[in-house]
Amino acid sequence: MTRQFGSIWFWFSALALAILAVFLLYPLLNVLTGSIGSGGRNGWVTLAGDPKYFAAIVNTVVLGIAVTLTTTLIGVPLAYFTARFDFPGKGIVAVLPLITLVIPEVIAAQTWLMMLGNNGFITRWLGGHGIDMPTFYGWPGLITVMTFTYYTYIYIGTLAAIRGFDVQLEEAAQSLGTSPARSRLNVMLPVVLPSVLASALLVFTLVVGNFATATILGSRVPLLSVLTYQAAVAEGGSDPVMQSTLATVSIALVMIVLFVQRWIVSRGRHEVTQGRGARAEKLRGLPGLVIGLSAGLLVIVSLLPLGSIVIGAFTVSRGPVMRWGDWTTAHVERLVKIAPDPVINTLLYSAAATAIGITFSAIVSYLIVKKRNILTPALDYLTALPLALSGTIIGIGLIMSFNTGFLPITGTASIIVLAYIVRRLPFGIRNASSTLYNIPNSIEEASISLGVPPVTTFFKVVLPLMLPAVAAAAVLTWTTTVAELSASIIVYSGGRETMPIQIYKLIDSNLMAQASAYGLVLVAVILIPIIVATRVFKIDLFSSKS
Repeated sequence: MTRQFGSIWFWFSALALAILAVFLLYPLLNVLTGSIGSGGRNGWVTLAGDPKYFAAIVNTVVLGIAVTLTTTLIGVPLAYFTARFDFPGKGIVAVLPLITLVIPEVIAAQTWLMMLGNNGFITRWLGGHGIDMPTFYGWPGLITVMTFTYYTYIYIGTLAAIRGFDVQLEEAAQSLGTSPARSRLNVMLPVVLPSVLASALLVFTLVVGNFATATILGSRVPLLSVLTYQAAVAEGGSDPVMQSTLATVSIALVMIVLFVQRWIVSRGRHEVTQGRGARAEKLRGLPGLVIGLSAGLLVIVSLLPLGSIVIGAFTVSRGPVMRWGDWTTAHVERLVKIAPDPVINTLLYSAAATAIGITFSAIVSYLIVKKRNILTPALDYLTALPLALSGTIIGIGLIMSFNTGFLPITGTASIIVLAYIVRRLPFGIRNASSTLYNIPNSIEEASISLGVPPVTTFFKVVLPLMLPAVAAAAVLTWTTTVAELSASIIVYSGGRETMPIQIYKLIDSNLMAQASAYGLVLVAVILIPIIVATRVFKIDLFSSKS
């Protein structure tokens, strides 16, 4: 124990833990305790007495379950057929993870409206042929858009589990007279199920915390995320008690689902056996054609928002009315000449957050994996905590904690950068840790034995070996940070709008064409680093996920 206290790495761990306590744990505790209120007001009493809050909780749970089911029904079969079969067009399925990164949620919601909203081009085209479409606002739009936004998470998690499954176990079951279908049900499914449940939990968490789609398409469907945002930014003044109460309910929902997931997994615990993967079976004829067309259709539908954003950015519009088929470059020119500030803000804030966040993540990952001590378990837990928190909750916690007091940064660019760092911290930790497990301790020990100090050894020996994973984490952090809306819209102040915030405000004003111009630039800002990383530097962005 004394030796641990004398180690420089122990004090680095203490410093990292103190930073997380101030910027993550302290804001979270403020959110949780803020529901009690002051002056005798209790948020839980208000919540229990207002039917709209109960309706919002029920709607959020129903929406979370519905989207989790639809994404699972799409993602699991797609992953299974991709892992086990070769079919026409299988290569195009590889772009699915890229679609998830390239299309921010605010753009997905906007472009689906441009297609199927009241003035959408598909709605208008069908109306011209005598077909009246039901409204896309409310439940139809929420479930549709969130399904095509999140099914890739189920697909990626399930695909990795099936590819890691040892097919010899399945063959052994078949050698005992079990049919192929039965052997997969009895042998492979229990092993793959934990990965499916973990991915499903992630989807449920994302739905509960979803802000962009919920506000743009929710219409008259009250949802927790929307009411929490409204309590935080109400025109008559924010309601700190109710925003804390509603945020606490959101956290509780995620914790309950996490408990249920772990309980289900613990009742039938199976260890994933890494071994010989199944060789993909070539599908010919009608089965191959049907699967190939189905997979291709999924990818095409997933890519529709990208096509819509390009069309919308160059479509003539007068206020909210878009004149489909008439083209102009005025929206892009206006963005460049008159209103470039959201683009500049996005680039500056995201660059700062990525640089600081990745540096912190690399050091903390090294402490957790290679320099374990009595403090590193707490570090490991705290760095994963943002995964269970929505951006709205993080933003509210930061505002409550740093509006006054020892660090009054509310209203500055610093709080936006801080929100980005906290929100995306798990990305860097996960990527860096995955590489550190594969670096032998003997390499570091050899350097130290030659007289190189431990800290210098980290920078000269370990860090260069981590660079591919750190670079992948930096690209993933950048792409998700520039698209961040739910936390930044809570903490930003006038003149510090980012592109997602500006897009949201333009959509709220029904200025879809101008929103599309910003969306086009936002997609380019996301896509260019991904192309450079994967094509030029050959970085595998999804190695940590597969």
